[in-house]
Amino acid sequence: MRSIWRGAVSFGLVSIGVKLYSATEDKDIRFHQVHAADGGRVKYRRVCSIDGEELEYADIAKGYELPSGEVVILTDEDFDELPLSTRREIEVLEFVDQGEIDPIMFEKTYYLEPDGPAARPYVLLRDALENAGQVAITKIALRQRESLAALRVRDGVLVLHTMRWPDEIRRPDFGFLDEDISVRPQELKMAEALIGSMTTEFDPEQFTDDYREAMTALLEAKQSGGEVAQPAEVPDEGAAVVDLMSALRRSVERARGGAADEAPEKPPAKKAASTRKAAPRATAAEAEEKPPAKKAAARKAAPKKAAAGKSTSRATGGDKPPAKRARRSA
Repeated sequence: MRSIWRGAVSFGLVSIGVKLYSATEDKDIRFHQVHAADGGRVKYRRVCSIDGEELEYADIAKGYELPSGEVVILTDEDFDELPLSTRREIEVLEFVDQGEIDPIMFEKTYYLEPDGPAARPYVLLRDALENAGQVAITKIALRQRESLAALRVRDGVLVLHTMRWPDEIRRPDFGFLDEDISVRPQELKMAEALIGSMTTEFDPEQFTDDYREAMTALLEAKQSGGEVAQPAEVPDEGAAVVDLMSALRRSVERARGGAADEAPEKPPAKKAASTRKAAPRATAAEAEEKPPAKKAAARKAAPKKAAAGKSTSRATGGDKPPAKRARRSA
């Protein structure tokens, strides 16, 4: 076990150094919220409701909302400055019979262990409480919250039960309490007889958590049957952004390097035209393979003057139509 608090029990003029341990633990089967399609975990972000910015834990403080809607913001420094005498001390206030404490007031249970050379005064207080058959009412501050606590002995160890304050206990306000409901004596006698027949000594070991056992069996059956999901590992979003930026930067540098390699082939003034026609050049060459057959037949049927005109047009603008067709195909 790992101690969660370290301080001292103040008993009159005696101070007993102790360590505090949680005496109980939850055995419930815990579930995560996952995507039903692939088993991926559903995550929640700490987002400010005003500007939508995602916050780190260091940027989060405690706030108390006033009836007017305004918020009083408190930091860790504000809590540290509050006077709390029981921050590192379990102060014994009085001793009472355990039967006088209603179990509804008990909240959580802790074990106390003597710290270092405090074993002798620890045993002294333990034996004195056990011989008197009483419990000590104390005060303790845990997690910036002061609570009442009952200190008693169990199996040779001092046990601390944190308690609710009296104004934290709700009063039952049910309508049937104001009604005059009577039962017949025969029914009451029969109920008392049933209670007598079921009376025994309490043994917590004979009780089991049937629901937890059934849930464990269900999970084992699904696992053995292969009904499990293997969520894909998702990289951290920060790393993904860095990788994307580096990839874009490399792409831009590569594109600039390729343009620089092609530039010396043409004069600087025609660089824009060369870049536009560089890609479809092969397509224009393929387009020029077909027209010569049609033009040769035209030369035979037409006069020499028309043939000369056509040859002149080919010499001056024959490159333009294929370039247009190449751009359409592209």
